[in-house]
Amino acid sequence: MTSYKELGLVNTREMFAKAVAGGYAIPAFNFNTLEQMQAIVQAAVETKSPVIMQVSKGARNYANGTILRYMAQGAVEYAKELGCANPQIVLHLDHGDSFELCKDCIDNGFSSVMIDGSALPYEENIALTKKVVEYAHAHDVTVEAELGVLAGVEDEVASEVSHYTKPEEVEDFSKRSGCDSLAISIGTSHGAYKFTPEQCTRDPKTGKLVPPPLAFDILHEIEKRLPGFPIVLHGSSSVPQDEVDTINAHGGKLPDAVGIPEEQLREASKSAVCKINIDSDSRLAMTAAIRKHFDEYPSHFDPRQYLKPARENMKKMYIHKIVEVLGSNDKL
Repeated sequence: MTSYKELGLVNTREMFAKAVAGGYAIPAFNFNTLEQMQAIVQAAVETKSPVIMQVSKGARNYANGTILRYMAQGAVEYAKELGCANPQIVLHLDHGDSFELCKDCIDNGFSSVMIDGSALPYEENIALTKKVVEYAHAHDVTVEAELGVLAGVEDEVASEVSHYTKPEEVEDFSKRSGCDSLAISIGTSHGAYKFTPEQCTRDPKTGKLVPPPLAFDILHEIEKRLPGFPIVLHGSSSVPQDEVDTINAHGGKLPDAVGIPEEQLREASKSAVCKINIDSDSRLAMTAAIRKHFDEYPSHFDPRQYLKPARENMKKMYIHKIVEVLGSNDKL
């Protein structure tokens, strides 16, 4: 067994408490590749921000669990090399779907895991979450649970419809499961197509889709029932239209891709929401830079030639999220 502490990682307990008290949110950026990891660490160091590097089950299968463990250790050492004496980096499992997967991640250096039993009946969700919590807490690993279902598709997580979290269930669920943080459903969604055109209105000047607002009334009711408890938002990419436009201008086809407006995420960050997940925006930034590079330099075939601008574009996006949206900069 490898403890995350041997790798220089931290769990989420202290950083979440500080975020809730300070009115900001910790960025949780998904990664699959070396370039994504480098960009995340560079952005976190330059902005003096704590950061959660998270991987889904699919990403773990893609990159290999052993390699990920050493990448996480490398991320900590890389941050120190870049000048951050005490980096606060979490390696988190996103949307774990079984006790066995969560246990394997804990045994292999993850400092935080999510067990997603949101599609199960209520009592089964509590029982599964509690089982994961008991094992994780024995190793000082923190656990995120989910109550409510998000629509959309991202990796192996998919649902056609969303079910908002019921505020009347959150106290009982958090107490009986023992989870350290709770992912809720208030209108965010997975993927780059978070809403159908029918769910949106169109800006008469630009023709762009305008998504429906988040259900802040549900969030505020949950805050009242669970004062100070760490809340998580999944599916919170904003799907930047400039990246979508770049992709479409260079051979891509992403019609009507739309995300969560950043002003709504900015508002959520000032509440008990202390972790906001961002995945699709990174994918879009990477793809936009690569497509643009291929168009402009058709003779290039060295991966470093097109992955370097992709890395820079992702880093730019991460810094923007940290400083302009989540407010986690200068917290180290």
